[in-house]
Amino acid sequence: MQKEAKARIKINELLQSAGWRFFDDEKGKANIVLENNAKITKQVIDEFGNDFEKTKKGFIDFLLLDEKSFPLVVLEAKSEDKDPLDGKEQARRYAQSQNARFIILSNGNLNYQKDPRWTDETQRADFIKEQDLKFLRPYQLASIYALQNSAKKGNDRYLFEMATGTGKTLVSAGVIKLFLKTGNAKRILFLVDRLELEDQAYKNFKKILHNDFTSVIYKENRDDWRKAEIVVSTVQSLSFDNKYKKLFSPTDFDLIISDEAHRSIGGNSRAVFEYFVGYKLGLTATPKDYLKNIDPR
Repeated sequence: MQKEAKARIKINELLQSAGWRFFDDEKGKANIVLENNAKITKQVIDEFGNDFEKTKKGFIDFLLLDEKSFPLVVLEAKSEDKDPLDGKEQARRYAQSQNARFIILSNGNLNYQKDPRWTDETQRADFIKEQDLKFLRPYQLASIYALQNSAKKGNDRYLFEMATGTGKTLVSAGVIKLFLKTGNAKRILFLVDRLELEDQAYKNFKKILHNDFTSVIYKENRDDWRKAEIVVSTVQSLSFDNKYKKLFSPTDFDLIISDEAHRSIGGNSRAVFEYFVGYKLGLTATPKDYLKNIDPR
């Protein structure tokens, strides 16, 4: 049996064990579509990848549907000896064509930790660099989980107090991806208070998130900023002469993130932050005692 066939059979088993369904049953309708709506029989499922051939190019390997049978996840399968990341560009095009929010890349192995270049510590650093992998540390993940729990309680304002050098930008990227991928935000405004931070934030978001989302600096894209999911701007450029009221409507952004939030909690800067009706996240390295002296009204 070919390596790709083995990988596909493994993926079949993993999907079924996770509760996905190839066929209608007592738990609900089938929510897996194979090979772009190709007609599926039980024999095909049992032997998938061995005898089942694609009839034309551009077929999605696995399309997972949500509870309303809308496309949710594109799963691109590769043979066991190939890096799943090899299929990322193809999967991205498929996901865009189906309006699916999520992508899974798999070769049947559980994850990158099974890759021999990962298990070999002498090659791990090169592997991480080559694949451009990003890892959130436990405390960074904890902050995002805390935000999720707060949102579940109905809160729409959050504050991350993180010391300089602890990765506020990476955590912000994680939050941005979370909001955009889950559909809780369609466009995000990232506010900074200095020009050098504006350029730095833009470059970091472009590096980390460019595979999934478009980032722009507002002043450089005044005519087409709406095409981007992430808009970066200095708060000063928007607050001058109350320009933000002329440029945007209160609903243009679903999440507003204020970097160095302790600098933008008063005066015109605060007015910009409060103008928009979306979720609000402040980032600061300033001790809470300072913020306690601020009148929230």
